[in-house]
Amino acid sequence: MKKSLYMMILLALSCLLPQAKAQYPQWFADAKLGIMVHYGLYSIPSYSGREQYAEWFYKGLVSNDTQRILFQQRVYGNDFGYFDYMPLFKAELFGAEQWMRLFKRAGARYFVFTTKHHDGFCLYPSKYTHYNVMNTPAKRDMVGELCQAAHREGLRVGLYYSLTEWTNPLFRWTVDQDTAMLENYVTRHMLPQFKEIVDHYRPELIFADGDWDFTARQLHASEMTCYHKAVVGNDAIANNRMGKDWDQGYLTPEYSSGINETQRPWAECRSIARSFGLNRASPLEDYQSADQLIGHFAQLVSMGGGLMLNVSPSADGSIPLLQQERLLELGEWLSVNGEAIYGARSAGIPMQTRQETRHRVDSVILFDWVRNGPWPHATEDHFQITWDGTLQVEGNGDYLFLLDADDSATLTVVGRGATHKADTVMQATATKDAPLRRAVRLKAGCYQVCVRYSECDIDASCSLLCAVNGQPAAPMKSATGWQAEITWQAPEVCFTANNGYLYAIALQPLGNSIVVPCPADEGHTDIAVASLLGCDKPLPCSRRGDRLVVDLSSLSPRDIVSQHAWVFRIGGRH
Repeated sequence: MKKSLYMMILLALSCLLPQAKAQYPQWFADAKLGIMVHYGLYSIPSYSGREQYAEWFYKGLVSNDTQRILFQQRVYGNDFGYFDYMPLFKAELFGAEQWMRLFKRAGARYFVFTTKHHDGFCLYPSKYTHYNVMNTPAKRDMVGELCQAAHREGLRVGLYYSLTEWTNPLFRWTVDQDTAMLENYVTRHMLPQFKEIVDHYRPELIFADGDWDFTARQLHASEMTCYHKAVVGNDAIANNRMGKDWDQGYLTPEYSSGINETQRPWAECRSIARSFGLNRASPLEDYQSADQLIGHFAQLVSMGGGLMLNVSPSADGSIPLLQQERLLELGEWLSVNGEAIYGARSAGIPMQTRQETRHRVDSVILFDWVRNGPWPHATEDHFQITWDGTLQVEGNGDYLFLLDADDSATLTVVGRGATHKADTVMQATATKDAPLRRAVRLKAGCYQVCVRYSECDIDASCSLLCAVNGQPAAPMKSATGWQAEITWQAPEVCFTANNGYLYAIALQPLGNSIVVPCPADEGHTDIAVASLLGCDKPLPCSRRGDRLVVDLSSLSPRDIVSQHAWVFRIGGRH
């Protein structure tokens, strides 16, 4: 009775916190690297389109996704339903100890495991649903085993929890619209189940999800965060996905180039490939190389954030070898260069970049990259594409151009009249919120068509369709193919600061010197020497105005211990 009263007092006091400026535990900002794991019934089919999330397999089945439906019918039969995967969920190679040892070797400071995804299936013995792991052949509390193994390895515990479900009869997310049903679901199922995982496993970190159609008030966000804080204490931290208007918690950009935020903790979340749940249909080029992964991680830290890197176990509970290899390569790099990462902050120095350009020929402009880039090494955000093509008009006709873009694209059509002088027939722009629908009458002749696409952040897509003389619209083709030029800014050097040192992280092969913006009026006039992490050899520095030049000419191949990215410590004593 005294314990219950104590908890009620703590909860009441904690609920006062949202009225003041949110306070976040320092451990999360210092940790920088966490490993997220998406594992569930969707891990059995492990299938989706290239730009889809495999963990959304159920949603594909009920929303007429032909590709997923035909795959399930072909492999499992016409009468097979999603929850028929439960008798197949054996997890015969699942091992909590092996997972945690791997994550620790990767250099992670915490892990995040899916207690329940949007399908409603729980990886622990929840008393609020029959759809849980205890009713499968696996029959084990995976969440509990992982939490215990994490504690033994010194990793902090994080748990992913989907607030809404596609399958719950109290309220089916994306199907039911009655807000009274939602409130019934929240109070009778969601809140009790959320408190269940907090009480049983006491996770320091909560990663909530499935919130974006509802407000924080509808989802009782304050009650959840207050309860978490009251049970776990000052180390408790939850994310900002507790309602579309919820402006608290650590930020979670997803498959992005990072965000410029240094006052609030954040960690970009992404998988090693393009899906959080394992997608066996993913080609090899969809997996980040060690160079890409480590370079991206360093960029995030230099911007003031961290990385929540997802791995995708197979149906049997084993982590695929390619993913293990990437984790170990990351851990090996951190073992040498961790002082520039753990506990580091943004140095306030802009990242050095260079423009990259690639060319290719596309048959049509019909792309939906979702949150990925258009080229293997291109950035996911802030890239541009120009397509140049030719439209041959055989006879006079009415042409309807349909251009869709996220974020924006401009369509220009230029023709030549009897005087052979270029004449702009049309020029118009499409944006995410205002697609272009423009009808023009074209005379017989040859027209040059240009589409200039610009991506800002988050989703990326562009499509150009055309309808002639009232016929159905179809992807527009060019007589010469669409000549595409893709440009983006490739990072070369990024900067962090830690314990009085400045760190320059070179993401490209080294030359004879590295140049660091270092204004003399900021107290850096006395810097005379630097060093490459992993090498004891001093590297002389010279000042050229507001720049510091580190001489690398004395380095030999045997001095360079790290691969993928090279870190220089500048300042202090060497």
